[in-house]
Amino acid sequence: MTTHKVNIAEKLAGFTEQWAPRRIARVNDYEVKAARLQGEFIWHTHEDTDELFLVVGGTLTIRLRDGDVVLGPGEMYVVPRGVEHCPAAADEAQILLFEPAGTPNTGAEGGDRTREPVDAQVLSSK
Repeated sequence: MTTHKVNIAEKLAGFTEQWAPRRIARVNDYEVKAARLQGEFIWHTHEDTDELFLVVGGTLTIRLRDGDVVLGPGEMYVVPRGVEHCPAAADEAQILLFEPAGTPNTGAEGGDRTREPVDAQVLSSK
């Protein structure tokens, strides 16, 4: 990770893969990840940590067992630890995630949708 400013739009422009978070910064023991989402993910929980979703572009629905939370650009929601949720986006949504380093994207569910975040590439040397 670098110690210079981060252009979120530039980081998101550097990849197209869905549901594959890219690390763009670290804050103490936490990671800030950029991701592109479309379609429905899997129902899962994070037993030991909250998970913050911040929408940069598009619309993200966070499905919860007791109702949906719909987020647009500039809106965020914190899924409390232990709460089962399922992110979904009818059209592509671009988001930031804020969670402790090493938090699996599929929580305790695991499976073929699990992705280890990689560092986002720098597209220019501004």
